[in-house]
Amino acid sequence: MKKSRSVSPLVFCLAIVPTAAHAAPLTRDLGQGLVYHRVATLPADLPVLAGGRQQPCVLDLRYARGDAAAGTALDAWLKFNAASRAPVFLLLNTDTAPAVLAPLAARLPAPGLIVIGPASSALKPDLALKLAPAAERRAYAALAAGATVESLVNDSTEKVRHDEARLAQDHRGQADPAALARTPDDSLDDLLAEPPAAEKSAPPATPPPLIDLALQRAVHLHRSLQALKKL
Repeated sequence: MKKSRSVSPLVFCLAIVPTAAHAAPLTRDLGQGLVYHRVATLPADLPVLAGGRQQPCVLDLRYARGDAAAGTALDAWLKFNAASRAPVFLLLNTDTAPAVLAPLAARLPAPGLIVIGPASSALKPDLALKLAPAAERRAYAALAAGATVESLVNDSTEKVRHDEARLAQDHRGQADPAALARTPDDSLDDLLAEPPAAEKSAPPATPPPLIDLALQRAVHLHRSLQALKKL
């Protein structure tokens, strides 16, 4: 008589665990009561808002995956969480799964839902942006790689500083005191002298900062609504 082999409960549990896991969602505090939620797979990554209460948030569905059931789940999530005093800024692009975009394409304007992204045949966003796909992808990846939110939404460059006293003199038509003190010989020497190395070749241009334009627009819009006391 053969002995029956029992299956270990641990082995059984491991056998039913799916081998492919979806990417972990990403959450960041954008300041002033605004929270960022990145969704990679729907509906698994849809966030549960703190305390179950509505709050302003950015829901990033760029490059998100999902099927028809995911689109239905998203529609229900938005109806429950988006409100005029707690808007949801929804980021989408042409790489968002078509099944996720489908229910949004046929939606009616809803209070508290603001869709941001490039316009396409599949979607007409509330705020349409012209984006370079490669640059958007780099900015999207930079946040997960450790870039700060501030660096991705703040594109103000450092202004060149001037000597205020000299500018005031130029405005009043006064000559440069140093130029007045030069002798004719000094001027001739200046003309014959070899220009400094810094003047021979212009410094290399500084590359523009990497900006996530869609996220930047969402943050700016939130701040504007706050300033208008709409939130």
